[in-house]
Amino acid sequence: MTGLPSAVAAVAGGRPVRVVWRNRLGGLTCEVGTRPDRWFVKWAPAASGADLAGEAARLRWAEPFTPVPRLIGQGRDESGSWLVTAALPGRDAASARWRARPRVAVRAIGEGLRALHESLPVGSCPFSWSAEDRRAELRRGMENGRLDPMWWPSPGPPLHVREALDLLAAPPPIDRLVVCHGDSCAPNTLLTVNGRWSAHVDLGDLGLADRWADLAIATWNVTLNYGPGWEGLLLDAYGVAPDAARTTYYRLLGRCY
Repeated sequence: MTGLPSAVAAVAGGRPVRVVWRNRLGGLTCEVGTRPDRWFVKWAPAASGADLAGEAARLRWAEPFTPVPRLIGQGRDESGSWLVTAALPGRDAASARWRARPRVAVRAIGEGLRALHESLPVGSCPFSWSAEDRRAELRRGMENGRLDPMWWPSPGPPLHVREALDLLAAPPPIDRLVVCHGDSCAPNTLLTVNGRWSAHVDLGDLGLADRWADLAIATWNVTLNYGPGWEGLLLDAYGVAPDAARTTYYRLLGRCY
């Protein structure tokens, strides 16, 4: 395939490459090879400000405790950074197969998220995803011009970043501190052929936070992927009652990512 970053082409070593995801910052996720010996290469351009070394460290830390991709390699050069992981069995919960069976998929997402939170040890986690740290990151992004001050979406008119930061200044008390996934959406949950969760992927923001930082995004995302009416099933499968205040807070915080 032409037009690939040189690092991705070098990792592929002549094997077939298929781009499976492009993000708004120019990053790529590529599938290299064919079943069963597939790899995935994630690449982030230097101009994006992303460094995938952090995700590599999180994968190494999480792998002994919960099913996540096995890290094969990582690196960086003047053009960007990359990491290489082994493929996992299963299909993501946003694939066509599971969009056609939302009840099965949503239940699996909720059960998988609870299992992740129960498995990862809070006491030894070296990573943070706290509301305080995320607000500080947003403030730095605003000050150095990485954030468009008017791009922040909201249910009403777009918010200025300063307005959003004001609304986020007082986080609700922590309900339960866990190691959060950091992007607990349907595409990042893999399901087996019989509809049970099997693994999680894309752990670049994994870290300590209130469990509602994940739950607020997970419930929001099932509506985006399967339509309205599925939030309650996800919370039931996870085993928690709705919490409107924490959901509102962490959805607003999550809209910037």
